[in-house]
Amino acid sequence: MSHGKYDVFVFDFYGTLVDIRTNEEKSYLWRKCTELYGSMGAHYCPAELKRTFRRMIEEEAEKLQEEGERKYGEAFQAEPDLTVVFRRLYEEKGISCPQEQAAITANFFRTLSRQKLRVYDGVRETLLKLREGGKKVYLLSNAQRDFTRPEIELTGLTDCFEEILISAEEGCKKPSPVFYRVLIERYSLQTERCLMMGNDADADVKGAAAVGMDTLYIHTDTSPQLKGEPDATYTVLDGDWNKAAKILLTRAGL
Repeated sequence: MSHGKYDVFVFDFYGTLVDIRTNEEKSYLWRKCTELYGSMGAHYCPAELKRTFRRMIEEEAEKLQEEGERKYGEAFQAEPDLTVVFRRLYEEKGISCPQEQAAITANFFRTLSRQKLRVYDGVRETLLKLREGGKKVYLLSNAQRDFTRPEIELTGLTDCFEEILISAEEGCKKPSPVFYRVLIERYSLQTERCLMMGNDADADVKGAAAVGMDTLYIHTDTSPQLKGEPDATYTVLDGDWNKAAKILLTRAGL
């Protein structure tokens, strides 16, 4: 048994470990994506591409939600894989699309829409101290595989995690307990020995608490607006990662 309170540390990614800003509304993005699709024989105008993209996301989400609710009940929350949508956009125009081409298209879209990606000060050092101290460190992110796995590489954080779970790969997202239970059951975790850290009072705090995990809430610039005090075990309301690191390492017994 560890001398600390927790043996397992679970982290959200965006807004918790990294500061990211994206803009999927800018005309430049849709113009360049139209050019990419057109170069492969799938001809759209920018407005049509954007409209079809949004429609297909809704279709994929509705299909997944229906399947998930039949299996898990109303607590399920679907997370469609947007790479499927990028593939369907080719197929809509009669162009076959291998998986690799769909993944490259997704990455192209994300690269053009991304305006900022920066690791918060102290994050990498803290995560590595936890791992070096024998703790299990997991990432549990509401995210897209072909957006987020490249961005984890870009930020140099890949080696900080025991395992990485991404909602689009599992088909469900936080705060649904289904996504948390994927992590718990896959890695045989004892929830009373787990601490979940995130910047969303619903997805990260309420979601983790619902499956028996303690929580550390950090309020950052990209956090959803708070409605009262977050019901977390620990809180850092000014976004100071030094304060968060102190809590994490102290509660790890390091």
